[in-house]
Amino acid sequence: MFEAKVPRYTSYPTAPHFNNDVGPELFGDWIASIPPKSEISLYVHVPFCRNLCWFCACRTQGTQTDSPVAAYLETLKAELKLLGECLPEGVTLSRLHWGGGTPTLLRGSMIDELAGAIFEVAPMAEGGEFSVEIDPNEIDEERMGALARNGLNRASIGVQDFDEEIQKTIGRIQGYDVTRDAVELIRAHGIPSLNADILYGLPHQSRARMTESVQKLLSLHPDRVALYGYAHVPWMAKRQQLIPSDALPTPEARLELFETARKLFLWDNYAEIGIDHFATQEDGLTRALREGRLRRNFQGYTDDTAQVLIGIGASSISKFPQGYAQNAPATGAHTGAIRAGRFSITRGHVFRGEDRLRARMIEMLMCEFRIDAAEIRESFQVSREWLEGEFARVNRDFEGLLQVTPEGLFIPEAVRPLTRMIARDFDAYDLSKAGHSSAI
Repeated sequence: MFEAKVPRYTSYPTAPHFNNDVGPELFGDWIASIPPKSEISLYVHVPFCRNLCWFCACRTQGTQTDSPVAAYLETLKAELKLLGECLPEGVTLSRLHWGGGTPTLLRGSMIDELAGAIFEVAPMAEGGEFSVEIDPNEIDEERMGALARNGLNRASIGVQDFDEEIQKTIGRIQGYDVTRDAVELIRAHGIPSLNADILYGLPHQSRARMTESVQKLLSLHPDRVALYGYAHVPWMAKRQQLIPSDALPTPEARLELFETARKLFLWDNYAEIGIDHFATQEDGLTRALREGRLRRNFQGYTDDTAQVLIGIGASSISKFPQGYAQNAPATGAHTGAIRAGRFSITRGHVFRGEDRLRARMIEMLMCEFRIDAAEIRESFQVSREWLEGEFARVNRDFEGLLQVTPEGLFIPEAVRPLTRMIARDFDAYDLSKAGHSSAI
């Protein structure tokens, strides 16, 4: 069972099921239908890296010069201008996130240009959050200062693992000292919140090495930690072929590595958020979990409840109440469309049938390990008999390990490592042709 390949369910349906039903015109219509003066989220993708890490499966490309980055910045500015022409009056940003790739490849002046272009289209809402993925190997005083003066209030750093042998094996050299210096620089500029990513399931990882890396990370006092399982998908990410598969831990060992890290975060008084996040007791994610506002999107867990997420840049995905829309994945194709004066949307999905119903049930499982029967019946007008039948079917598939009551379906703590597999049982789409990552 632990060897199952299942989606991470940051969307439903998942991206492999997107189709050609969504194009630039429909995307523009969806933007125009956003209520005036509402709050939305904006994601900006910067697909460039100075060095390509072997473990990474993101849409990225390497560059040793600033020329392609500068050209891409002009494309982003033109795309933002197109967005501004469609966006209703008074829209503000509840969340702004720059991801990649390496957004901090942008020089300070480029950061000013991009932020200025964004805020000309839509300013930050009161209490809004501006976050950026910061590579500790690609940050300095100039760039950090530019981010700070443009309103950055949550920084995100990738750690992966601090062990030198593991770093060499995955093509990501980033010592503890480099990471610590980056964190000190972030805090010296008054950035109040810090996120960190760390991976389990990497080659040569052991309980002892996992323990040492987590303890080093805890010494940096991040507000949130994403404990992701390494997804070894060399058929999708060719660079992962450089990673020796015989050095990868077994599914059982992966679970042991996860539990080792999990216990360390809990012992340090972090709250457990969903299947793979941890946060301090004061963090917004922890408050959202307590108050039933926790949500899941393409960045993972979030306390943002905006109904619209717009993606800017090559391969970015947008979400609307009507469905999903994805930009052209290749930088050249994306740039060509924008220069021609149109959005680069090449595929997406229009919600139909039970999509919204099943999306919400899966999101509940991923966020709270339960499905609230009353909310589902009230929100989607489904019968008690149908819902109880679904719960009973899934419980049978998992040999009665789940709890089914009149209030809903619950995943006991001991069964929670299987959450993604349980969510898959509520997925109505054929997963056989999609290459997903290990369930554990």
